[in-house]
Amino acid sequence: MTDQTTAHSDEIKPRAGFLKTAWQRFDWQDYVVYIAFVIIFIVFSINLYDDGFLSQNNLLNIVRQTATISVMAVAMTFVLSSAEIDLSVGAVAGLASVTTALVIGQAGLVVGVAAGLLTGLLVGMLNGVLVTRVGIPSFLVTLGMLGVAKGTAMWITDTAPVPIADQTYTDIFGSGNLGPIPSLIIWTALFLVGGHIVLRGTLYGRQVLATGGNETAARYSGINTKRIKFLTLMISSMVAALAGMLYAGRLHSGRFQWGEGDELSVIAAVVLGGTSLFGGMGTVVGTIIGSLLIGLINNGLILMGLEFSQQLIVRGAIIILAVALTGRKTQS
Repeated sequence: MTDQTTAHSDEIKPRAGFLKTAWQRFDWQDYVVYIAFVIIFIVFSINLYDDGFLSQNNLLNIVRQTATISVMAVAMTFVLSSAEIDLSVGAVAGLASVTTALVIGQAGLVVGVAAGLLTGLLVGMLNGVLVTRVGIPSFLVTLGMLGVAKGTAMWITDTAPVPIADQTYTDIFGSGNLGPIPSLIIWTALFLVGGHIVLRGTLYGRQVLATGGNETAARYSGINTKRIKFLTLMISSMVAALAGMLYAGRLHSGRFQWGEGDELSVIAAVVLGGTSLFGGMGTVVGTIIGSLLIGLINNGLILMGLEFSQQLIVRGAIIILAVALTGRKTQS
């Protein structure tokens, strides 16, 4: 009996040691966005149950309304991971929504979609050249491009919305469904899966992280860091253009105001998700959760009946708190 007890104790010790080691390695700061999401979801579920917070339609609306932010945030994850920043994404989205709407009205669906993507491509290439070849910091380049893109969109439309009557376009880019699943949720899922695979499972993703982590070391190891930064900025603008097309599809028109101010929400979602503002560390899954967290907060505050000014205060305080809790990680 004693031998059996001793043997059993010997089996338990390695398990206990493994659990202790795992617990010691667990860093709750890595999971702040997930913890915050669960806590806020539970609080809103309890307090807003009678207001329909948990209804299927409301939960789907949260995902739909954050789809454009989620899509842009995935691309921004790569930009921040490479130690750069793109402040022009919101304005590029507005400009692309306008160019897409104008061209669809003149030349049809396919050419209109191509025009929207081309808008993002041209802006992204210009951003990339100015940053990597001319040597201007991305903060300044994209801040200036924000004004250029917004002014251009206002100028070519005389600040008026441009309606889109093509039903196929609106179904694919915002208003339609694939069976019971809204198209905007499908776009979000595609970017979540695709972005995660590219960042974690491809050479390009590893080079982005290496470039942001230590550009000098990455360059000495054979990585063309200028090319990597150029690509991340170019892709960011193209994805922003796609987000603008999603705005246009959901709202059935192109307008310079679509995407206005989204750059702040996009960057907040990425940082909340655990991507470092200083480069070298990024997570697409965390980014999507961060985007959904912002959408969750917005939705809950509206259902609570808070005035817009009060919503801004509460939302800002929650984001600051969450980012502060992940501060050590984002600076490492």
